[in-house]
Amino acid sequence: MDRTAGKEVGCCAIAHCSTGWHRGTLFIAMLCAACIVPFASEASAQCTARDVLRNHLTFKKIPSANRPPIPVRSADAVPVWKTITVGTFANSFTLRNALDAAGCGIGDQAEEILARPAFTVSATKTDVELVAVSAAELGFQTDTASLADIYARAQQLGFGLAAAEVAPQLRLQYFDQPIGEFLVGMEPIRTWKGVPVILTVANGGAGLVLIGQDGSADAEIPVASRFLFVRSNEAALAKAVHGLDEAAALVHH
Repeated sequence: MDRTAGKEVGCCAIAHCSTGWHRGTLFIAMLCAACIVPFASEASAQCTARDVLRNHLTFKKIPSANRPPIPVRSADAVPVWKTITVGTFANSFTLRNALDAAGCGIGDQAEEILARPAFTVSATKTDVELVAVSAAELGFQTDTASLADIYARAQQLGFGLAAAEVAPQLRLQYFDQPIGEFLVGMEPIRTWKGVPVILTVANGGAGLVLIGQDGSADAEIPVASRFLFVRSNEAALAKAVHGLDEAAALVHH
């Protein structure tokens, strides 16, 4: 049963979402400037459609005009889209509870991913700089491209994959998201049935949601879809910190 039933959230406005939000492909991509938002521990019902509308009126967001994609030559040339903080929750359960407290919709697959052993949170509070880039800006000129090809091209240009924790943390730190979507460029996490999933931070038109999307290597993604990456040097640093966190946890056991 969908955990968001009975809430003011949903994905009915997102194209090609199936019941339960399984393996849906999202088409609309819109880029929004960063803003200062409260941390999740202070959040209360920020994800409902009514609160999203209030946030937009407060921040007076103006949608960006559609412009032809400008090819990206290097990750270093892409400005920071938004800086978020990770490592602010003791474990995945408290992170999940914060999403509930904020009224954020969580799709079936996303909820399963948050409960998987492969999904971990950092024990170290760290700021993460995210960069936003579409597959078209990475140089793809076809209507769609495979996830594997998109990741390969991104890594060639100096982009790194984000930790899985980035997606739910971004959901809690991005309450003024316009209608559209952001796919988090992350290593897929498999469900209990072995289905690879990547997480998507979206505004489906009826509230703010965190949903899962097909993370198979051959998954076809519309090239207009916008991904969130980190730069490769930051990805390497995050892996090193995560390794230290795991080592510390073993010591305390």
